[in-house]
Amino acid sequence: MKKIFSTLCMALVAVAMMGQNPVITFEKTEHDFGKIHEEDGRVSVVFTFKNEGMAPLVLSNVRASCGCTTPTWTKEPVEPGQTGSITVTYNPNGRPGRFQKTVTITSNATEATKRVYIKGEVIPKQAKPVNPYTVPVGDLSMKTKTLDLGTINKGEAKIGELEYSNLTDVEHTARLRMNAQDEVFLGSQVTLPTIKSKEVGKFIFSLDTRATRLYGPVEVYAYVAVDDKTIVEDAYKLTIKANIVEDFSALTTEEKQQAPIIELLKEHNAGTIAAGKRLKYVFPVKNSGANPLEIRRVYCTDNAINIKPCKSVKSGKKGSIVLDINTTGMEAGTYVREITIISNDYKNSIQKVKINFTVE
Repeated sequence: MKKIFSTLCMALVAVAMMGQNPVITFEKTEHDFGKIHEEDGRVSVVFTFKNEGMAPLVLSNVRASCGCTTPTWTKEPVEPGQTGSITVTYNPNGRPGRFQKTVTITSNATEATKRVYIKGEVIPKQAKPVNPYTVPVGDLSMKTKTLDLGTINKGEAKIGELEYSNLTDVEHTARLRMNAQDEVFLGSQVTLPTIKSKEVGKFIFSLDTRATRLYGPVEVYAYVAVDDKTIVEDAYKLTIKANIVEDFSALTTEEKQQAPIIELLKEHNAGTIAAGKRLKYVFPVKNSGANPLEIRRVYCTDNAINIKPCKSVKSGKKGSIVLDINTTGMEAGTYVREITIISNDYKNSIQKVKINFTVE
């Protein structure tokens, strides 16, 4: 009997002590923001709580489940019967889609750990339209001033276009100017000679390889005349590129057997020359095929080297490629230049030869 009485007393003491502890209760423990827009920035909600115990309530820590959620809370002790608050702020920047976050509250209440929750859906920012016409050409604007038509078979033509736009608030005119020789090679037209504000027009080019003897890489230039003002400057220059090649696809078996074959040494030492002088160097090209070898083009990207090639080499014969190297303006040292040879050898129509020389 004495043991039962002792146990009952201990229970009554525990109940009494619990009644003297703080007790935390929330008006709500979950909030749905619904759909929010990323560009509108942070959103917040306030969770209000009450101390329904008999002793002051102290929140020792409030922690969010991720860095995108920031809580702030009442730091002072909350007396019995009084209320406090926890403000939870969510940052949607860079976080499109649905979300659900947890905030954990630690206190001296009888229930030491409580949790509140937020959720919602972030509507992503709408991408702002990007202006593609960023290259100024007078009062007009273009995406680019270079048109690369790629590879074109000799005897064919290819069409390409460059867009232009009027980003100003007034009307302008657009024309194209080029020299008479290039106009035969590169036909052109303008879709909007008079272009209103915010309109987009096109410069259309048709490169006809039949109008040139060139093979290999070519560049043709045209100048944009805005409001009929022809200004021959880089700011108004359009560059049209192409690579003209010979089409060997229609050759028959017999034609391939009779085709020319180019033979040459791939590297030459042209010798030594004094600075400011000219050096002449000749190297041979042999045709070991049956039909004549036609030298379509020989070129070097260095303008200091002038080239005079033979035009045709008969079967079993040799021809010559003559180089005139002008060393004016060159410093002393060893130089390496690359010569490109284009011929009608269908297997090796493009050959590259290195020329080494020393300037003293």
